[in-house]
Amino acid sequence: MTSMQLASLTTSRVGGPARRYLNAETPDELISMVRAADEASEPLLIIGGGSNLLISDAGFDGAVVHVGNRGIDIRNGKGGTAIIEAQAGHPWDELVAFTVAEGYSGLEALSGIPGLAGATPVQNVGAYGSDVSHSIVSVQTWDREARQQRRFGAAELEFGYRDSLLKRTTVNGSPRHVVLSVEFTLTQGSTSAPIRYAELARALGVEVGDTANAADVRREVLRLRAGKGMVVDAADPDTYSTGSFFTNPILPAPAADSLPDEAPRYPVADPGMVKLSAAWLIEHAGFGKGFGLPGRPGSEIAGGRASLSAKHTLAVTNRGDASAEDLLAIARAVADGVEQAFGIRLQPEPLLIGCAL
Repeated sequence: MTSMQLASLTTSRVGGPARRYLNAETPDELISMVRAADEASEPLLIIGGGSNLLISDAGFDGAVVHVGNRGIDIRNGKGGTAIIEAQAGHPWDELVAFTVAEGYSGLEALSGIPGLAGATPVQNVGAYGSDVSHSIVSVQTWDREARQQRRFGAAELEFGYRDSLLKRTTVNGSPRHVVLSVEFTLTQGSTSAPIRYAELARALGVEVGDTANAADVRREVLRLRAGKGMVVDAADPDTYSTGSFFTNPILPAPAADSLPDEAPRYPVADPGMVKLSAAWLIEHAGFGKGFGLPGRPGSEIAGGRASLSAKHTLAVTNRGDASAEDLLAIARAVADGVEQAFGIRLQPEPLLIGCAL
């Protein structure tokens, strides 16, 4: 057990101290640490890669368990597929790079996303028209209420847009089901999954619905993400963020009728619902790249310690020495402005720990 400033464990580089910090390097250690906190009725925060958390400046008054169990196991599947099991603490992009290099396709469009494998089913992580629900077979967890391990099949996880049963049973960063490992089914071969996203298809020179070489898809996704400040880079403050801070709103179709015709609208699985573009709403409410609030003299972007990314209006970034409250101030200003302009309240994508918009 050691003391720890939680800012050092998050990609936004904010967050105060943990009362207790523990690092779990194996599934058994993870279960043991979680059980001990629960038996002591101690508040518990689970941290993986820290890419989807915004932790208050006061920190966390309880036990913080850092998920550190790594490893990849491969088993043959059926009909030219393979089952890839990743430990919860394995870095996500290392897993994607490994699968592409070893000749397995299905995860390539999810290249460059920060964080750990165990977090991906919680948020149903996705990008460029793909998400992990397309390939997850099962998730092994520790059920803190039943005090036993439980394996969820994909259907039991009730995946939705950036949502799952695992997320809906998490309260203030404290999950009922602690992910131990995740199984994916991937296709053997170098041909990618169908390209579902127009921007990526254009970059690859193919049509939406076509396939490409998986390594080429990974290369182009990394290039596109880097251009938006969405690949973590210690030299680039535009990457000191939680990624996209706001989810794309999904609303009843009539609720979008008041928007201008040019506002993007995307179909979703739920009948009568439509997905809108949070980035379009932000930009057309008057918030451009680099938007900030008054701060100390000499700050590079918009005069403050925090700002919207200079590359992408969905990311709220730490320009180097921001606090959690600085980031929240930018997010509140944007959410309030969009609501005033369009009557739509944007919802945060990261978990807010000890703080709120």
